[in-house]
Amino acid sequence: MLDDIAIRVRQNIGIVTAVLLFAILYLLYNFAHPKGFSSAVLVQNGDEIFALAMLAMAQTVPVLASGLDLSVGAVMTMVGCFASYLLTGAADGTPLHLDIFGLQLGLGTFPGGVSGILLGIVVCLAIGALAGFINGCVVVYGRIQPIIATLATGAVYIGIALFLRPTPGGKIDEDLNWAMTNSLGDFAATVHIFDDGAASWFAPVAWIPVPFVLLILIALLVWVPFRRSVIGRAVYAVGSAEGAAYMSGLPIDRAKIAAFTLAGFFAGCGGLFLAIQTSSGNADIPQAGAYTLNSIASVVIGGTSLLGGTGSAIGSIFGAMVLRVISFFFRIFDIAPLLQPLFEGLILLAAVSIGALGVLRVKNTLELFR
Repeated sequence: MLDDIAIRVRQNIGIVTAVLLFAILYLLYNFAHPKGFSSAVLVQNGDEIFALAMLAMAQTVPVLASGLDLSVGAVMTMVGCFASYLLTGAADGTPLHLDIFGLQLGLGTFPGGVSGILLGIVVCLAIGALAGFINGCVVVYGRIQPIIATLATGAVYIGIALFLRPTPGGKIDEDLNWAMTNSLGDFAATVHIFDDGAASWFAPVAWIPVPFVLLILIALLVWVPFRRSVIGRAVYAVGSAEGAAYMSGLPIDRAKIAAFTLAGFFAGCGGLFLAIQTSSGNADIPQAGAYTLNSIASVVIGGTSLLGGTGSAIGSIFGAMVLRVISFFFRIFDIAPLLQPLFEGLILLAAVSIGALGVLRVKNTLELFR
């Protein structure tokens, strides 16, 4: 029994390390926070963690296939800009128009109300998945290295975001914003379920932040089934040894396209939530770049090898949480804003260097047999 547990821990040492590191840092953060261990602090933390956790999951899937997606931040930004048009929740719908060289072309009216919001969410997630699908097709059929292909497509997606929102703006339904960025109790009261959140059986879980519930649901309903599917296993096989996977008859092209498509979907989830959280769309290029870099660091901290073939999106979620908790310490200890990028850069460098150690070990081992 103990031997089996020890073996499983060794096999998942990256995830275990990320979980323990997060638990230690988050406990220290709550002890140092004046209002630590409260629902308000937990809700605030959940809102700040969700988008990065989604992008960490998005980055994980291509990395498992021995690739790297530099467009996840751009996809997130683009979807957020689309959401600022589609999730207004206006009762009479939202008029859509296209402004090209001063000419306004009417595109009709997007449905309003609850049905319009639900349709807008589906459309936004579909846009993210489509962007990922395009990335996969460019990589597979264009035979271009993922890092180069996604750098180019990322520029295109940022261009679309800037076209949609040259300046920050738009509007998100206020009830949607309140329901998705607070506790389950607030969600229930907003959508009028469980006696508006006052049901006695609901009270023990009413304090849980909605973003954490969404994170768990997406992991269980999307990542876990993908991980156990034939295509999911093929992604791992491609990352471990693409030549062997090809000789085994695995669908390599489909696996790569599926990996980038799922990455686009996860990035779309992050962009959708960020738009809901901020109640607007913003084609913020520095923010897109920062999220992309942090997603790579989260993947490495979460125990996924940059060489591909080993790791998990669950570990990357905890890697993202570790990065966010470190940024929380900046507020608690009043670190000067000008110094924060310095510390963040050092942390990112350390995280990526940890992943590079695996490459160094392989090269040194090969040198011994020359």
